[in-house]
Amino acid sequence: MAITGIPMYYPHVDGGIRDEGLSLRGLKSMAIKQSFFGEIKMDQFDVAVVGLGVLGSAAAYYAAKKGAKVIAFEQFEFGHVHGASHDTSRIVRTSNFTPEYVALAKSAYKDWAELEKSAGQKLLTITGGVVFFPEEPNTPALATEFTKSLDTNDVPYELLDSQEVKSRWPQFQIPENVSTVYTADTGIAHASRTVSTFQALARAHGAILRDQTRVDRVVPKASGTGGVVIKTSNGQFQAAKVVLATDAWINKLLSPLGTHIPVSVMQEQVTYFKPTDAANFESDRFPVWIWNGATCYYGFPCYGEPTIKAARDTSNNFMTPEQRTYVHSPHLLNQLSGFLENFIPDKARQPLRTITCQYTITPDRQFVISPLENHPDIIVGLGAAHAFKFAPAFGRVLAELAVDGTTKEDISKFGIPTAATYSSKL
Repeated sequence: MAITGIPMYYPHVDGGIRDEGLSLRGLKSMAIKQSFFGEIKMDQFDVAVVGLGVLGSAAAYYAAKKGAKVIAFEQFEFGHVHGASHDTSRIVRTSNFTPEYVALAKSAYKDWAELEKSAGQKLLTITGGVVFFPEEPNTPALATEFTKSLDTNDVPYELLDSQEVKSRWPQFQIPENVSTVYTADTGIAHASRTVSTFQALARAHGAILRDQTRVDRVVPKASGTGGVVIKTSNGQFQAAKVVLATDAWINKLLSPLGTHIPVSVMQEQVTYFKPTDAANFESDRFPVWIWNGATCYYGFPCYGEPTIKAARDTSNNFMTPEQRTYVHSPHLLNQLSGFLENFIPDKARQPLRTITCQYTITPDRQFVISPLENHPDIIVGLGAAHAFKFAPAFGRVLAELAVDGTTKEDISKFGIPTAATYSSKL
């Protein structure tokens, strides 16, 4: 049954606790109940999800859809800008350097279609997309590596030279020594709408979602009993399984458990530009694009407004969540503008606004979708700053691990990492 009219944001009630008319007092009484004999008894849930960005929201939905009793927590308000799930657009594509990601992306496209049908919402806009591979030192084999991964998973593509690119999209000005891969299934996901859709569907399936509720500890219960106690700023809860989708805050919850994931956190930014002729950049005339050079850039056609959005991928602007300024870097904006002036020439183009977000990069930029070895009731989900396109499949897999204990998807390479290096390869 399709659920239509899903709201993107929800009104504040009682200091930010929002859902089904429950007050802060009601939340606390739900967390801990007093029996007739005076025994303190916590509510028992099948699955608790910590973090309600796109991955945690997806996990909450799919777990609830499977019939689990679900509670989920967000330390900030719903729709906040402190992480990596806000703003309007994210790239979706099946194309990737490694076969396991292509396979998961193909599954995600099926999940996207089912999600849109269930919600009665249009979340994806397919535009086609190009990935450019300039011949630079240490990069000449990247196009071959990229297309080999697509061939392994039977993903159709076109390999174009610079003249073919200019003929099809004259907006681009690219050198002769650039190989280009075009995939017709590439497009755009509406970011904030996707998050609110997952949350609304989770509620529709009975999940309890709590914002303004910080999780301070997750404590495995005594050996042999199973389950986890979740200690929050609004009371204690108990669940058979816990999914941690807390991104840059992951080690605050893992460290007391004797586990540490070496992540690199940085503030990134995207800029919206006003082109001279916006009609030339509508999605039926201009594709999503990625420049896979020594420095990576990416961009979008017009999407919901007469602007084009572009950004550098990893800027190495390292900081902790507490150190984030939310102020964009003029240096990075100038660097991006200079690149675009050569790549998509437009002397009169003007930057309109720049929005910051937070990247949390794992070693080798691999996903983490895995239970903790010493605490298998606690499952970690980290998207390494490139998971939005996979979000339905990513959340479904987390839910399958939490509810069923297994998944049909191949996640053998997405275990808990130890090395402290990372790659910026998209």
